[in-house]
Amino acid sequence: MKRALITGISGQDGSYLADLLLSKKYKVFGLARAGSSLKNVPEGVTVLYGDLEDYDSLRIAVAGSKPDEVYNLGGVSDHKTAFAFPEKTLGINYHGVGVLLNEALKVNKNVRFLQVSSSDVFLSSEHSLNEDSARDWETKNPYALAKMMADRDFIEGLRKEKNVFACSAILFTHESPRRSEKGVGRKIVKTLTKIKLKLEKCLQIGNLDMRRDWGFAGDYVMAMWQMLQIDRTEELVIATGKIHSIKDWINIAARVLEIRLVWHGEGMRTYAVDDMNNKIIEVVSEFYKPTEKYFKVGNISKTEQIIHWKPKVNFEELVEMMVKFDLADLNLGKK
Repeated sequence: MKRALITGISGQDGSYLADLLLSKKYKVFGLARAGSSLKNVPEGVTVLYGDLEDYDSLRIAVAGSKPDEVYNLGGVSDHKTAFAFPEKTLGINYHGVGVLLNEALKVNKNVRFLQVSSSDVFLSSEHSLNEDSARDWETKNPYALAKMMADRDFIEGLRKEKNVFACSAILFTHESPRRSEKGVGRKIVKTLTKIKLKLEKCLQIGNLDMRRDWGFAGDYVMAMWQMLQIDRTEELVIATGKIHSIKDWINIAARVLEIRLVWHGEGMRTYAVDDMNNKIIEVVSEFYKPTEKYFKVGNISKTEQIIHWKPKVNFEELVEMMVKFDLADLNLGKK
């Protein structure tokens, strides 16, 4: 029986990956911070408490789990926290990766290690982004910088120096019903569902023209697993290759909820009303960011070729899945 250690087990990616590995008869260990919610962690996972900033806890977790595969999905993930605490972000998202990988190699010299990287490492481009696209080494974003440094120094570095089986999955934005409400798609769906159920009155949002390459987390963890099953290490982009806007999120969610929207205004003066003329969507300056010159979209040609992966859930299906989950969840909460 293969043994796997997943950091960030309580997050959407960690819980979906645990589901997948358990279905494949792995013995799964998950690292979680003390006090974090474990509601999405499936039964059968052995939860170990620790933190990527607490290097002693990493040593204990690795020694206890003796993994054949390590999936490093944990760390500082939201930009607000990264900018507020840049040194902490570096300690977790950079130094923590090095400690985790080196400790895993001490326990099992043949361990296979996957590091989750991010599309934030790339410079914006008019072209779709692949594994060879330019990195943004001049970035002011502590999260992106730590990810790039970890990829370079620990993943690529140890792979070249010591022939370690370590690879990076460069994930573009992804959502799911298990996503925290820090994600904009999650916020849109949940708020509109609450409006439908008369639990809330208005969704306040930023730039409706902001666009991203959004996928389903459940699809992306399948790609992570497949990356550790092949004979060679590869850095691969995990994305959909398609972009959608914030307004697309709102329109599709409203349609699924049978909310009729009528849009008015433009730019920061945009708003939408329902069929009773109630203002239920409002663009506010607090969340508004200027439209980017180029929107980041992933090129998964290499991923399709190497691991024969492509997403199964399209954007419309993702939004509908999240709406239906929230409808069921919020209706249950009303009873």
